[in-house]
Amino acid sequence: MSTRTPSRRTRTAALALACAAGLALTACSGGGGAPAAAPAGAAEDALPTQDVVAGTGRNEAAAALLPPEVRERGTLTLAASVGAPPSSAYLPDGRTVVGLDADFSAAVAAALGLELKHEAAGFEVILPALGSGKYDVGTGNFGVTDERRKAIDFVTYINDGQGFAARADSPLKAVTDLTQLCGLKVATGAGTTFEQTLEKNKGRCAEAGKKPYEVNVFSESGAPWLSLRQGRSDVVMSTINGIRYAVERQPGTRFLNEYRRLDVGFAFKKGSPLTPAFQAAVTGLKADGTYDRILRKWGVTASAIAESRISPPELPAPAK
Repeated sequence: MSTRTPSRRTRTAALALACAAGLALTACSGGGGAPAAAPAGAAEDALPTQDVVAGTGRNEAAAALLPPEVRERGTLTLAASVGAPPSSAYLPDGRTVVGLDADFSAAVAAALGLELKHEAAGFEVILPALGSGKYDVGTGNFGVTDERRKAIDFVTYINDGQGFAARADSPLKAVTDLTQLCGLKVATGAGTTFEQTLEKNKGRCAEAGKKPYEVNVFSESGAPWLSLRQGRSDVVMSTINGIRYAVERQPGTRFLNEYRRLDVGFAFKKGSPLTPAFQAAVTGLKADGTYDRILRKWGVTASAIAESRISPPELPAPAK
């Protein structure tokens, strides 16, 4: 868990998600102000807040892998995209961030003996900003792809991927071939692997003699769900864990299927000297039980990885 001051736009996105997915018992509006006060216990009911990383001790072997200047300084700047649970989300106070990313960041920082200076940033701007040196590390449920590996290094900590959801009355049962989307409107997030996958495969509809699908791209995390519920989109494509979490709490929607899996990791600029220390820290979390506690807290034990790796090859995409 971490606390930071969100931008007006980021806080508005978080509130939009809470309204769309029914994750908060507060009044919702598009004004971008602070959240309305929630009923007693609402925050705890909506998102788990138990501290599962407090006992994480310093991993001396991992800390020794840090560059000397980082060990001496004792701080790193972390850019975090705060989007949707279980990856990351704001509590109703509009300031406190919880989620897989926050817990893993806190645990790794404790293992390395570092203080992380958090800054909330848009998903689509973090990776370019890492390359420019603005941030030391980034989180945002970043999937490891071969294209991203050209400019970014990763240290993996979970496995997530791409999945689909639709309204409960949709005739779709599962999307195993993207031509099943032909003629439909698909909502997804800006700058994501979902957008890339959809745009890359648009031509398949024409090849099959079908009307192309329309890709509706949104920057705010709650917007694709609002679009789906309002009938402006037919399908949502997003993270497997995020979709499962949302549909369990959002009446009138249902999970369709997993489309593909991707490793997810902390992101760094290419050639960063920080990656060996972060990999060793994640490995230590698996050994001391912290890793499993985090996954159990967020209900995503199926996302466990056998070992943390530095910039592994992209997992194969479906043939269709």
